[in-house]
Amino acid sequence: MKLFKQAVILLGCSLLLSCVEEQKKEANAEKNIDRKAVVSRHNVHITEVDTLASLTVGNGAFAFTTDVTGLQSFPDYYQNGIPLGTQSEWGWNAKPNDAGYDFSETLKDYVQNGRKIAYATQIKEPQHAKEAVEFFRSNPHRIHLGNLGFEMTKKDGSPVKPEDLQDIDQTLDLWTGMLTSKFSVEGIPVEVQTASNQDSDAIAVSVTSKLAETGQLKIKLRFAAPTGAWSDYGTQWKNPANYTSTITEQADNSAIIERKLDSLNYKIGLNWEGQAKIMEKEAHYFLIEPDSEKIRFTCEFSDKPVQTKLETQTVFNNSINTWKDYWMNGGIVDFSGSTDPRAEELERRVVLSQYLTKAQTAGTMPPQETGLTYNSWYGKPHLEMHWWHGVHYALWGKPQYLENTLNWYEDAFENAKKLAKRQGFEGARWQKMTDPYGDEGPSSVGAFLIWQQPHFITFAELLYRADSTEKTLTNYQERVFATADFMASFPDYDKENDRYVLGPPVIPAQERFEKTETLNPTYELAYWNWALKTASKWKKRIGEPVPEKWTEVLNKLSALPVQEDYYLATESATDSYTNPEFLTDHPSVFGTFGMLPETALLDKTTMRNTFDKIWDIWHWEDTWGWDFPMTAMTAARLGMPEKAIDALFMDVQTNTYLKNGHNYQEERLTLYMPGNGGLLTAVSMMCAGWDGSETKNPGFPKDGSWDVKWEGLKPFF
Repeated sequence: MKLFKQAVILLGCSLLLSCVEEQKKEANAEKNIDRKAVVSRHNVHITEVDTLASLTVGNGAFAFTTDVTGLQSFPDYYQNGIPLGTQSEWGWNAKPNDAGYDFSETLKDYVQNGRKIAYATQIKEPQHAKEAVEFFRSNPHRIHLGNLGFEMTKKDGSPVKPEDLQDIDQTLDLWTGMLTSKFSVEGIPVEVQTASNQDSDAIAVSVTSKLAETGQLKIKLRFAAPTGAWSDYGTQWKNPANYTSTITEQADNSAIIERKLDSLNYKIGLNWEGQAKIMEKEAHYFLIEPDSEKIRFTCEFSDKPVQTKLETQTVFNNSINTWKDYWMNGGIVDFSGSTDPRAEELERRVVLSQYLTKAQTAGTMPPQETGLTYNSWYGKPHLEMHWWHGVHYALWGKPQYLENTLNWYEDAFENAKKLAKRQGFEGARWQKMTDPYGDEGPSSVGAFLIWQQPHFITFAELLYRADSTEKTLTNYQERVFATADFMASFPDYDKENDRYVLGPPVIPAQERFEKTETLNPTYELAYWNWALKTASKWKKRIGEPVPEKWTEVLNKLSALPVQEDYYLATESATDSYTNPEFLTDHPSVFGTFGMLPETALLDKTTMRNTFDKIWDIWHWEDTWGWDFPMTAMTAARLGMPEKAIDALFMDVQTNTYLKNGHNYQEERLTLYMPGNGGLLTAVSMMCAGWDGSETKNPGFPKDGSWDVKWEGLKPFF
């Protein structure tokens, strides 16, 4: 009985401490924020044709991007802005391997750890091998499922062009996911409502206009062929002869179109209310012709049987209710009490980033960098970018969206283990450029990156913090341990200096260094240290001994390379701060104490000196969208909140946030989702802090100009 009472007392103390800790974490949060007011004041309002202001409705695994008509009426006109894409996670096509390419043709041996190791790289000769590289890089490729827009004519019968649209008034209601588009043609108004179903890959549309009654407005559904190229804007209208698009079922108010490509067959279900007829105008081009001034319809895309009776109002209600639930749960930040003139714009970027990431990158696999709008890198995800796509969900109190993507790592696990085994390493080596099946894309850069390797441990640890149960440990421990096994077997033992080193060959997150010469990149060393320590914690949590190899590598991992009073980008780059080429791309040294917490390898004084040096001399015009949030995170951890804000507002093209919230980079990358995810990660840290931080809103200046209220955020490591 005495022992029982002691146990009860200990349990009670444990629960009390847990409650106190939770209260401490929430101590800096403000309650009862008017969430709808915060979100709604940033509804997107468009009054002119702007090819960089395309608006998306989506559910995270499917997205439909529109022009000012509320549909995809002018895809060719918009293709060099934010293209009018319809994409999903399942929509992948692969051309037949008629030339008999073998993946082994992409492999090239490099000396590492005293032996030859094969990497899948971009071999340029012989010609057949070069072609094999391109084949495996481009196959499979993500496709545009269909272009759904208006075919409109003027009174004289000529087609309506973008410049013919008048009285443009388009609003995206972020709170409901409802898009309302108004315009007129020759004085005749058109009103359109568009929304995406949140439970299936479908949109619903309501159109009201006398143009429909007079036959001047029809609904077109047109299919572009996939380019199979690095980018795809959904405007290659000439389809190969073997591609077919066929009406397979038709009734008074519905139809099913089946589309067959090389490896992908899928269906499009159409269901409309009122009198209308569907016809095939030409190959891969269909028209719905309404008989009255109002038509409501749904359009569902699926690689499985479709619901031809999906009703418009059902989709509208689904969008309204699901988006409200999204906004009412998890994190929210209110900057309205701030007097700093940048506060309103920061809030706009944050709210729109919350919308865009939910609409485009909240599915069941790692996203591509251009979300579900258009292809970049053939539509393939890059696993090093998954950190920026996924970490913010856990910090904003929505860990389920990160968790949903981790099932893909189970699907890709066997291929990751095969990659490690092929190269003579233990465990699983996570791919860089990959596809739905976890296959490896050959790359002269990607094959040598390693900073994606510890990411799975980061994700698993974030989910364990959200749900510290045996179930979480059971779900992820095998992949956590296989990740760590590779990390322990990858470094080379430097006998002369009694230490373990990373590379060569290796390419750091700052992709500016020759792989065969690069040794000990700073950020990667720190990440190796943190991840192996965290994996060791997982071993202890399940009551298993920590592998001796992990401990040995941890104890003898190389120190972070220092020159004078600064951290070098890599130990081998002693000209890190004098060679102009090395002052471009990602300043990834910041990841050492920004993306990562303080590790045993870190000296904060040296890090502060490094920050000041990089801030002053870096060629910021040659950077990427997530570099600015990463810089802000480092500044916040170093106790420099003014610099954190300045980093988020650095006047650089790649730090541009468009009217629709997209992070613009350049002409070939007009949107860049890692920038949006990075912004959310940085702002969460600047508000809720990190383990050990006790200052309220530690990333914001304390001069009275920033009054930041938040709730539902979680501290970072």
